[in-house]
Amino acid sequence: MRHKPLLNAGIACCALLVTGCGSGLPLKRDSQTLPTIDRNSTEASLVAGYLEICMKVAHGTPAEQAEVLATAHNDYNAAATPSRVLRYAMVLSTPGHAGSDPVVAQRLLREVLASPETLLPAERSLASLQLQQVDRQQSLQAEVRRLQQAAERNANEKIAQLTRNLKAESDEVTRLKKALADAQAKLDAIANIEGSSNNRRTPTPEGRKP
Repeated sequence: MRHKPLLNAGIACCALLVTGCGSGLPLKRDSQTLPTIDRNSTEASLVAGYLEICMKVAHGTPAEQAEVLATAHNDYNAAATPSRVLRYAMVLSTPGHAGSDPVVAQRLLREVLASPETLLPAERSLASLQLQQVDRQQSLQAEVRRLQQAAERNANEKIAQLTRNLKAESDEVTRLKKALADAQAKLDAIANIEGSSNNRRTPTPEGRKP
């Protein structure tokens, strides 16, 4: 199923969220300090929101997909905070909708991961997993294109070889037809000569010796 890798990534992220939030230090988020007691619930809510958006854009109607994409794009353009960059990248990297753009998503994910301190731990895990998924998809697509090009080259070479063989056979048939026509013309000429020679002979009267 085409969205299974994304779902697997979401499950893995949730697992990381449960196990990866052991630090006791306060977290900073867009210039705001989050109390330690709210850390787990905040991260869980954020990751659930990212995954919910991905599910909507993966399985929604075309109108719903367009709405999610437009919202993520507008938010990103209005203020490219780390969370909005990540959200927009998640939408773009999700396959199955007209606005999917893994190349741009790959760039955005790398940009946001270049400053990991601006993300919560669960967001970093989510961004990292999504980037790995996009990198793998891009690698597989590149391999598919390479194989397609190789297959196309092989097919073209086979077609060219068959075309050359066909032309050679056609030329040979033409040569044989010409040789047959020449031989037939020679036979006809010989027959005409013999016919003319017989016609010139004087008949011997009956009962007389020549």
